[in-house]
Amino acid sequence: MFNNNLIYKFYYEWWKNIDKTIFFLITLLFALGLFFSLASTSLIASDKLDTNSYFFFFKHLAYICLGICVIIFFSSLSQKNLFNISIFLFFVSLFFLVLVPIIGVEVKTAKRWLDLFFLPRFQPIEFLKPFIIILLATILSSKKDFHIYYKYFLSFVVILPIVFLLIIQPDVGQTLLVFLSWLFLIFISGISLFVFFTFFCVSFVTLLCIIFFIPRFEYIRNRIDSFLNPSTGTHGAQVEKSIDAITSGGFFGKGIGEGTLKNKVGEAHTDFIVSAISEEFGVVVIILLLIVFLFFTYNIFKKIHLEKDEKIKLILAGSTILIVVQALIHLGVNIRLFPTTGMTLPYLSYGGSSIIGVSILSGIILNLTKRKIN
Repeated sequence: MFNNNLIYKFYYEWWKNIDKTIFFLITLLFALGLFFSLASTSLIASDKLDTNSYFFFFKHLAYICLGICVIIFFSSLSQKNLFNISIFLFFVSLFFLVLVPIIGVEVKTAKRWLDLFFLPRFQPIEFLKPFIIILLATILSSKKDFHIYYKYFLSFVVILPIVFLLIIQPDVGQTLLVFLSWLFLIFISGISLFVFFTFFCVSFVTLLCIIFFIPRFEYIRNRIDSFLNPSTGTHGAQVEKSIDAITSGGFFGKGIGEGTLKNKVGEAHTDFIVSAISEEFGVVVIILLLIVFLFFTYNIFKKIHLEKDEKIKLILAGSTILIVVQALIHLGVNIRLFPTTGMTLPYLSYGGSSIIGVSILSGIILNLTKRKIN
């Protein structure tokens, strides 16, 4: 009885203090992802497992249940414990990322996953991204008497090995996501615009030189070629099928279960989930999803506006931009604005690493937006 009362009190306090609007939007996005997973993966399970089971749906459900537990854990911590645990988990996740080039699993010429005997296959960068934001915000908001450009340099030193490890996988999508998140944080921290844009241009040119003049990155060049010439290459064909699916779905879609993209593209439930949704449910549903993401962002930035602690402001802004930019890249790939990157749509795409990673981010956001107790 004592333990039950303690647990009840704990969760009552947790529920009383969290931002219920943000929590509801997170839950809604997860629920929509689960529903669309049922529509987009049932046939894939039938083909791969030779059975009419809902294997991927139940696996997705299990990941979401685990993700909800992760959200509750991170959102219920005290801020001090949250920051301490996050720094520790940053180094643990970085260690796993270092292991990827050594013992990682290679899929389609890219080595991005680990498959350890005590852990199922996972993508370390998905776990690392939330803790990168916390570490960068800690450095940039430090009260120690350092020159601001020393803080920028130190933050750059932090992301440099991560960017290097992502480039050699290769994973340009996640590289850009981490790098753009860092640029966003130093931009809002008050850097000179001249220095900012000079560094951005130099970095962009350097990245292009790496991609086009180092043989290791032929895989990325092929994706860019496929993007510029859709008729050539597997990835160009995938994007063309994605565009065809969106076009054929029209405003209101073909109806649940009537889409064909999931039969033509193996990554329909991950990298092309927007196209799969649009084909069966229509562009109207995609617009509604974008509105949900915008409302989610608006509610967090409303909290940022009221927040006085510089570190919390940076973490909330960085976490939000990480989710929003990833969603925009995913959408851009699906409508052929960007080359294919293998980027999932936060909350909605199938994939354990992606779901747990965004759950960590969500837990951090809920923690830092909850009602302050005087």
